[in-house]
Formats: sequence, C-alpha cells, structure tokens
Amino acid sequence: MPQTTALIDCLNWRYATKKMNPGKRVSQEKVERILEAARLAPTSSGLQPFEIVVVTSAEVRTRIKPIAWNQSQITDCSHLLVFAAWDNYTPERINHMFDLTNEVRGVKNEGWENYRNMLLDSYPQRSAEVNFQHTARQAYIGLSAALIAAAFEEVDGTPMEGFDPKALDEILSLPARGLRSVAILPLGYRQEEGDWLVKLKKVRRPREQFVTEV
Repeated sequence: MPQTTALIDCLNWRYATKKMNPGKRVSQEKVERILEAARLAPTSSGLQPFEIVVVTSAEVRTRIKPIAWNQSQITDCSHLLVFAAWDNYTPERINHMFDLTNEVRGVKNEGWENYRNMLLDSYPQRSAEVNFQHTARQAYIGLSAALIAAAFEEVDGTPMEGFDPKALDEILSLPARGLRSVAILPLGYRQEEGDWLVKLKKVRRPREQFVTEV
C-alpha cells in the first residue's frame, strides 16, 4: 500500500493484529513519527496530562507478558508503547504547562492567565480519582492519534487494555513519577500465519446506524 493512499484506505487496512512477526522491526524513523503524532494530539486545556513509555527491553517485556494475559504481541512486537496518565492534577503540573506556553509563544496573555487561575481554583480541589479519569481520557486521544499514524506508516498496532495496571505500574516504576498506566500499544508487522483475524473483513456499523444529523 503506497504512502499516498488516502487516510480512509489506511484505516480500512489496519486491524487489531493478533500475531506479529518477531523478526521484523519497525524503523526508528517510523516510530518517531508515530510518537510525534501522539505528542501533537489535542488535550483538554492543552495540559497534555499523559506520557508514553517505549519498552524495547526484552527482559522488561517478558515481565509484562504474564500480567497482560500472556498475549504474544507483548514480546513479539518491535516496540511496546505504554500510555501513562497523570495520577492527579497538581498546581505544579498546571503551572508548568502554562509557563511553557508563555515561554514558547513569547507572550503573557491576561485572558490566558485568568484561565490558568480558573483551573488552579478547580482541578486540584477535585479528588485524585476524578482527575485521573479525566487525564486517562486525554491519553486515549493520544492513543488514537498513534494508531492512525501507525496505519499511515503501514505499521501494525494492537491497542490493549487487557493487563493488570497496578502490576504494570510497578514494573515500570510509574507511581514514583506520578503516573498510572492506561493502555498499551504494541507496534510491529503482522505475521499472517497464526493470525486468525488477518483475512477477515472489517466490520463496522453502516453510517446510517452510526451518525445522527440534527
């Protein structure tokens, strides 16, 4: 499939790969473009409240596999991306992103500062769990961007929630960084032999059952 193929064709091509070729690696250039797509994904208030851990260590992936239902993609993939959301909103985190915005744009806007203060007056006062549920939703936006970018790069990806998040957090020492794992995305190339899904048609509801126009 050429790179000039329309985006919709790329999305029709992709599927949740069940068997990856352990002998075929994704080039670092493609991985970087996929990561950049996730980094550029929109997030609420521009706070970007999640990070991505790229796991290439065979030893670490071997430890992750049992707590991810022994799914073969964990160890067979080329790169394993772990999407980890902030465990809470804190004044320090909010201020860091607003300060970064001011630095990059080279201007301090009164309206923007008022918005900062509004968030500081509300987000840190909420429970950590409420805030985590919000940051996790932002991480999923990044996950979607990564999946679309991977399809455009002709790289297979399998989004997964089937893992023990607390165990994964401990393996990757995420609590010490104020992060909690949300989803994992193995990247690699499909191995048709042994993949029961590769030849099956993609099934989605038709537009008239999916889109409502008002």
